[in-house]
Amino acid sequence: MAATDDTRFDIIVVGSGPGGYIAAIRASQLGMNVACVEADKLGGVCLNIGCIPTKAMLTSALLVNDVKTSGEAHGITASDLSFDLGPAQERSRRVANQLSRGIAGLFKKNKITHVQGYGRLQGGGAVAVENEGETRVIHGESIIVATGSRPRNLPSLQIDEDRIWSSTGALMQTEAPGSLLIVGAGAIGMEFADVYEAYGTKVTIVEALDRILPLEDREVSAFMARTYKKRGMDIHTGAYFESADIQDDGVQVSFKDSKGEIHEMKVDYVLSAVGRVPNSEDVGLAAAGVDTDDRGFIQVDAQMRTNVAGVYALGDVAGRQLLAHKAMHEGVSCVEHIAGVGHHTVDYDNVPNCTYCHPEVASVGLTEDQAREAGHDIEVGKFPWVGIGRAVASGHAEGFIKVIRDTRYSEILGAHIVGPHATELIAEFVLGRHLESTVEEMERAIHPHPTLSEGVGEGALAALGRAMHI
Repeated sequence: MAATDDTRFDIIVVGSGPGGYIAAIRASQLGMNVACVEADKLGGVCLNIGCIPTKAMLTSALLVNDVKTSGEAHGITASDLSFDLGPAQERSRRVANQLSRGIAGLFKKNKITHVQGYGRLQGGGAVAVENEGETRVIHGESIIVATGSRPRNLPSLQIDEDRIWSSTGALMQTEAPGSLLIVGAGAIGMEFADVYEAYGTKVTIVEALDRILPLEDREVSAFMARTYKKRGMDIHTGAYFESADIQDDGVQVSFKDSKGEIHEMKVDYVLSAVGRVPNSEDVGLAAAGVDTDDRGFIQVDAQMRTNVAGVYALGDVAGRQLLAHKAMHEGVSCVEHIAGVGHHTVDYDNVPNCTYCHPEVASVGLTEDQAREAGHDIEVGKFPWVGIGRAVASGHAEGFIKVIRDTRYSEILGAHIVGPHATELIAEFVLGRHLESTVEEMERAIHPHPTLSEGVGEGALAALGRAMHI
């Protein structure tokens, strides 16, 4: 349709996180008139209080740890050296603000209308946008709900951002506390453990499942547990958090370990990192007739269509992996199908997982346990970073690359990396799987020397039983 006034659009995107803003840009590229409704800063959680500022702080933490552990080896000596979280936190906010302004620039370049305010679907293609006490109604031929997710509360651990932090509260601190208990050892918990330990905080991690980073390969989880323990962190797996008594000078906590023993301790703060829930309650889904599952995630098909014609959903609010890069690809796929030029859907079996702690952790595809449980006849290759000259030269040779191949067709069933720049290197395996490459093809591609990418080739060789440098 052609717009007739400033209330009618071809597509209205509700939410400007990674999935939402990418959907808006792609729709504009395809010639559609687009509005994006956002109540807060452009870029959503990921850009403003999630992925980007967290990685800025992790970069600072890596530099701190390098100076602590290997400064003298590089000829760096200093007296009365101190480490202050405050400047690192301030830098992370500058980075986030810069990129948020960048989204505004992209909207202007692509002639996308930013409608400031909180959007609620009303049915029939209408969205009511509330801003500073006033409500404006806009209409779209298609509506995309991309409202994201928020941290989950436990009944025994209610986030107040004072003594009990979510990831948002943890990002906003300008001083490292003396002690911090982290409940949950997924990516968020492990990343903040890295940051706060680097700046001098005594960190204790409590995880209900039997290992940290439970979505990763079992060997990777075990390696990371040993690494964090060497840094002085206490880790309790198979442990259940029981209570938090907030006091003026800290939090009295208790949890039950895997043997049933109750632990009680006093900490300065607690970080709740036990997952996220969809922002689906107050966006007008009932009024529009849109179905959700029993956890509140909007139900969609492979083209991101809901049960209501003309209404789509993507990103965290639509479930599956709660990852920014997955949301971005859903945004592109969704809009292209709306425009009638769709040629693909999202391959959810080839979405990489990344944890940006140090050492970094990244993976794609099946773990060794999953491959065996699925009945594959497999060969597993594992190559340590100590066999890669570039890793040794950089001073970061901890960890390994693990490649799982199906012996029948030499298909790359899974790849798991723990070590330097793992989150960058995993993309090579993602592309390999996307192109249906064999392990042999990954090995035969020439990797420049000396680089970390040589580890990819050696990992592939290891899965064939003929690694060169070990």
